[in-house]
Amino acid sequence: MKNYSIAKSRRLRSTPYTSRIEKQGVTAYTVYNHMLLPAAFGSLEDSYHHLKEHVQIWDVAGERQVEISGKDSAKLVQLMTCRDLSKSKDGRCYYCPILDDEAGIINDPVVLRLNENRWWISIADSDVILFAKGLAIGNKFDVKITEPNVDIMAIQGPKSFKLMEKVFGDKITKLKFFGFDYFDFQGTKHLIAQSGWSKQGGYEIYVENTKSGLDLYDHLFDVGKEFNVKPGCPNLIERIESALLSFGNDMDNEDNPYECGFDKFINIDSDINFLGKEKLKNIKAEGIKKKLMGIKFDTKEISLSGSLDLKDENNNIIGELRSACYSPHFGKVIGIAMIKKPYWEVSQSVKAEINGNICTGNVCDLPFI
Repeated sequence: MKNYSIAKSRRLRSTPYTSRIEKQGVTAYTVYNHMLLPAAFGSLEDSYHHLKEHVQIWDVAGERQVEISGKDSAKLVQLMTCRDLSKSKDGRCYYCPILDDEAGIINDPVVLRLNENRWWISIADSDVILFAKGLAIGNKFDVKITEPNVDIMAIQGPKSFKLMEKVFGDKITKLKFFGFDYFDFQGTKHLIAQSGWSKQGGYEIYVENTKSGLDLYDHLFDVGKEFNVKPGCPNLIERIESALLSFGNDMDNEDNPYECGFDKFINIDSDINFLGKEKLKNIKAEGIKKKLMGIKFDTKEISLSGSLDLKDENNNIIGELRSACYSPHFGKVIGIAMIKKPYWEVSQSVKAEINGNICTGNVCDLPFI
């Protein structure tokens, strides 16, 4: 598939790290929340192996924050998500599907509770700030909604813990998964969470002071040489193997959280008020009619830029392939697909036209690894 350059503009924003990563060899961008997001540094497979063995530093400033503050902030955040946040705590991150009134997924962010009256919604790729403002206006909530100047860098990979300990000391190793705290770097405090869009472990640094953030970025590379640190970005192979879902790719507003396997984040039996609650009750009572599942294909190459019809042996369309890649671990193509009932049973045979050839495969559980 031929690659085309992306024209930069004020509308398509660079990040504070763009000049760094371009010198470090970024080879592809995608667009995420109206910003440049690195998509490759050379070979996807080489980066995959490096991520699983060493440590990478990612420019993920495109993961924007929607800050909601004020006395009604908790009410608004809760209205947006089906996850019960009534017992949430300061200093914790919460994975929270955001729904509309029909229980369609608007976004699947990580919500950070800074305090009871101040929240950050760390969003996937959709305009949540406009959705939040509309709800606030309609409900006459006493809140302030902004996009703060926060540019995340992620430190990911099994050696990320040693690298971060070298910079921030033993205290950072005590941070629990999805916990966050403030850590000092040369006199500037940075909010750091143990989180990130890989299953290899690591941290996300929520940079508010750009100068200090750039100094920290450079410092991490300087002191990380012993850990074989390299620049990187969210890796398609690793995230599909780990079943880290991508909003806009694996799911969108036409899907509900039950179909996407988010059952443990749905609290329809509690007293909380959120959009789509009654709709979700009906969906649970009636049962879902489609479901996200894994697919393994007996082929070693695929280039997927849109959904791909999946068929059974009688050529009936039984679902669509939404994300896919070649997996070195399995030696074949794997993918994430929305499968119609009753075809989502494990080992259900499927076929699809891939690269001009009819390829066969089977349905499987998620995650793959």
